[in-house]
Amino acid sequence: MTLNTYRNEMLPVVEEALKAATQPANTPGQEVLYGMLSYHMGWEGLGAGPKAAGKRVRSMLLLLSCAAAGGNWRAALPAAAAVELLHNFSLIHDDIQDKSDLRRGRPTLWALHGTAQAINAGDAMFALAHISLESLEESANQAIYAAAAKLLARTSLQLTQGQYLDMAYETVENPGVEAYWPMIWGKTAVLIRACTDLGARIAGLTGRELKAYMLFGEKLGLAYQVYDDLLGIWGDPDEMGKSAHTDLLSGKKSLPVLFGLENKGRFASRWQEGGIPEEQVAEFASLLEEEGAQQYTRQKAAQLTEEALEALHAANPLQTAGEALMALAQELGHRSL
Repeated sequence: MTLNTYRNEMLPVVEEALKAATQPANTPGQEVLYGMLSYHMGWEGLGAGPKAAGKRVRSMLLLLSCAAAGGNWRAALPAAAAVELLHNFSLIHDDIQDKSDLRRGRPTLWALHGTAQAINAGDAMFALAHISLESLEESANQAIYAAAAKLLARTSLQLTQGQYLDMAYETVENPGVEAYWPMIWGKTAVLIRACTDLGARIAGLTGRELKAYMLFGEKLGLAYQVYDDLLGIWGDPDEMGKSAHTDLLSGKKSLPVLFGLENKGRFASRWQEGGIPEEQVAEFASLLEEEGAQQYTRQKAAQLTEEALEALHAANPLQTAGEALMALAQELGHRSL
């Protein structure tokens, strides 16, 4: 079975699981709030459909990890829904904090409903993630549910700590490239590590092989965020569903920016003069590219992807699901600009 075969089999079931997992919020008098959740998930409203829903990357990683570890991936569906809901909670809050008015080509929740109600929608999504996980007691067993609940709680804290650092660095002149890694470890890598950890754990793995799946997820998460940093400056806005050069306009200390600041060339001199006018943002992106920031960031993404694949190989995944998992990792670590 190829990656696309697994996608075609798994994604419709994931969508059903997500819709079921959001139903506890669909109570009398809460129709507007539930509609906000459905809109953000891509199920309702203008432009609803697969593009608005996103690729459900984290659910796929979890289910493929479970299958590659020899488990029944359908037993892992409550966890797959949980990680996807937790991820979407973070997206709702990120959009508010970053003042992003577009996501996947559609207006964000705060742009439509205001900041206060969008915060409520994000908080509801967070709660639903943890409620979804409860069904693991039936699909797996109580011991796996208890371990998964602890893992998701710790991941939630680390995810928020990473986002805190991301925002805090915006007011630090030059935190340095070394400060970047703990920030993205929390912001992105811990949740992707939780996906591969949960998938393997639900399949019954322990010990060395479980640790290998965890390392695979962690390295892949780092690679994924590094490549996101490339896309945030040089990505195609039509593919991304938002404006080009968004990270430069928002002043984010992404890896290319930190590389440019440490290089102390023309980019660093211009950056230190203050905010970047929108009409000059393309020029700043060109300066970064000329100074080697794009090449450096690409190399880091490729290195981390290779380290992730080495960890997955050490986990001895089953052939067909393992090959699909490797293909997904390579796809995530080598997205086109």
